[in-house]
Amino acid sequence: MSWKVNERGLVLIGCGRMGGALLDGWLASGIYPSAVHVVDPFPRAELRELGVNVGGKLPHAPAVVVIAVKPQSLDTIAEKLPTIGKDTLVLSVVAGITLSSWEAFFPHSPIVRAMPNTPAMIRQGITAITGNDKAERQDVALALEVMEAVGDVVELNEEAQIDAVTALSGSGPAYVFHMIESMAAAGQAEGLPLEIALDLAKKTVAGSSMLAIETNESLIDLRQGVTSPNGTTAAGLDQLMSPEQGLSSLISRTISAAANRSRELARGQT
Repeated sequence: MSWKVNERGLVLIGCGRMGGALLDGWLASGIYPSAVHVVDPFPRAELRELGVNVGGKLPHAPAVVVIAVKPQSLDTIAEKLPTIGKDTLVLSVVAGITLSSWEAFFPHSPIVRAMPNTPAMIRQGITAITGNDKAERQDVALALEVMEAVGDVVELNEEAQIDAVTALSGSGPAYVFHMIESMAAAGQAEGLPLEIALDLAKKTVAGSSMLAIETNESLIDLRQGVTSPNGTTAAGLDQLMSPEQGLSSLISRTISAAANRSRELARGQT
């Protein structure tokens, strides 16, 4: 982890599931517990045992302030946001809160929005980031380093793309979990015990994902490699790839609905 963080400190506002996952990743990657200052109304009991600062006086000019609260909690924590200057990076992992909204709280600071997903809890996340006009290259590099503690990071060309990221990878784990549920239920309907069907579904999705990541073959080639002419996979794909009722159409509608909702939240619509 950057010397800046260990020397100047990091303030984490919100230490729930995502904030806690980030904290665990930072500590594992070499940040000093004494450099971390947590602001949370219900902090984990073991934080003090780890040597993390909880509820104490915040550093005047930390290297980075990470805000990891739920969007609906922003009004309640607004008065608790620290006063910082242009030398502190503000890194938001709050869904639906735009850079311009954060600039109202931090008018002189470099600000980066990040959209991680829940596999960050096991350091297998994927995060997209985008910064405001005051975020220089070194600020973006620091944001990359902070978020890489819990997985891979991609940098967006413009903030408008974050709604698509939210819909695709931010919400995506929920889609995958539901697909696993549906596969297991279908396996059970075909005569498998639910426990076995669920194990098969989970590990099929996990193994297929790793194969797609680690191989040089295209997804089309991988799919065709499983599909024998007029075989069982082909019969299943006839249903899954139906132009009107197949998976592609359903996923397109799903991600579009989620992206539109992300845009509504950014406009302040509840």
